[in-house]
Amino acid sequence: MFGLNQQGVNGYAKIGVETGVLAASPVKLIVMLYDGAIAASRSAIVHMQSQNIQQKGAMLTKAIIIIESGLRLSLDKKAGGEIAESLDALYAYMSARLTAANVRNQPEIVQEVIKLLTELKSSWEAIDQNKAVAQVVQANASQASVNQQNTPQQGTGVNRSLAYLA
Repeated sequence: MFGLNQQGVNGYAKIGVETGVLAASPVKLIVMLYDGAIAASRSAIVHMQSQNIQQKGAMLTKAIIIIESGLRLSLDKKAGGEIAESLDALYAYMSARLTAANVRNQPEIVQEVIKLLTELKSSWEAIDQNKAVAQVVQANASQASVNQQNTPQQGTGVNRSLAYLA
């Protein structure tokens, strides 16, 4: 009676992802792309180990598409300069390594790419975290400024508001 309906579960997951995409900041979208590439790569390793060649190829192709069409195409080489150029070269390297892993059926190559993706994802998460902290600091500074104008005896409201961050 309460069996797992995979189609229904997939439908809910798709809605969740779509909602997440619509509500996400540009940095969060990049993190979501990393998550997708990492998940597809991990799934490819599982399929390699179970000798499921078709699914292994599908998952590695998915990871490559995310890297090429999502991460690599989102680079702004003019604005990003040397960093964007380096990321572009790294994304090209990862795609080539995943292609080699597919041909040679070598999970250790996929593990190498997962490690790179995970490190880059952590950097983007740190950027997102720093941005969130900056927004809180800015909001607290604005509120402190208003408080300071209304009640000058409170002293340095900005420093007091920032004390919890230390």
